[in-house]
Parts: sequence; C-alpha cells; structure tokens
Amino acid sequence: MSMRRSLTALVAGALIAAASTLPAAADSPPAGVTFTGAPSSSIASGVILPAGTATYWISGTPPSAPFGDTKSQSESILKKMDAQLKEQGLSLRDVVYLTVYLVPDKNGKVDYQGWFDAYAEFFGTAANPTKPARATVGVASLVNPAWLIEIGAVAAFPKP
Repeated sequence: MSMRRSLTALVAGALIAAASTLPAAADSPPAGVTFTGAPSSSIASGVILPAGTATYWISGTPPSAPFGDTKSQSESILKKMDAQLKEQGLSLRDVVYLTVYLVPDKNGKVDYQGWFDAYAEFFGTAANPTKPARATVGVASLVNPAWLIEIGAVAAFPKP
C-alpha cells in the first residue's frame, strides 16, 4: 500500500473512531432523562440527567427581528433555537431547561401570556411532548430596547 493510501486509511479510521464517541441524535427525548413534577403542569419542576450525559448550552437568544409582540418574538427565538440545535444533531425535544427574560411591552406590562402561548406551540405537544424545567422572570431591560424577550436553553444529548 502506498504511503498516501496508508495515510488516507489512517485518517479515515481516526475520523470514524472520533465520530463514534459523539452523542447520537434521536427523535425522542434523551434516554434516561427524567422530568419530574405534576403531569398536568406545562413545565417540569425538575430534571434528572443520567451520569455522563453531555449537555449543550445555548446563550441568551434574542428575537430574529426586534419588532412584533412578545408572542411573535418568542416564536422567532424558538425557531432560531431549533435550527441551532439541529446543527448539533439535537432538537427542541432535547431541551431540559429554559431561562426566559421578559420586559414590559409598549403598554408598560410584561406579557407573560404571550410567552406562555408561544411556549405551548413548541413544548408539551403531540409533536414534542418534552416539557422542560424553566425560569421565567420579568426584568427592567434587555440589551436592545426593542427586544421583549430573551431565552437561554440547556439541551441534553441522547445516550448513544
């Protein structure tokens, strides 16, 4: 075997070995993850991850466009997060925790219901039964005054 073929075979073997150690993607919530709390609640009161579970943390994410109401901004963020998760072989099904920051809208009120309505389109549904734990807080401001919401997330990789 030529030196070039040997090197190619060695590199290919190393890439295959490395890929086999990466967490596998799945269409269901990560294996072994336990969501606790009342089944009737729209969120989990807690999440238990099995030892050795890899996690993916998404920084606070703003809306795609800084206009619209809280619900539309929330929807744009969750769509953006879903795309970012897909780049890692994950989906919103793998989200175990959300941190949500809301600011008052033009009427001077925090629109929690707008956020809750958007959340209900993406979590706890037939398409995505996952109901992550979360914190939702009202804050005085965000970096961009046009943003009404910013969301951070933690997702767990499925066990291979």
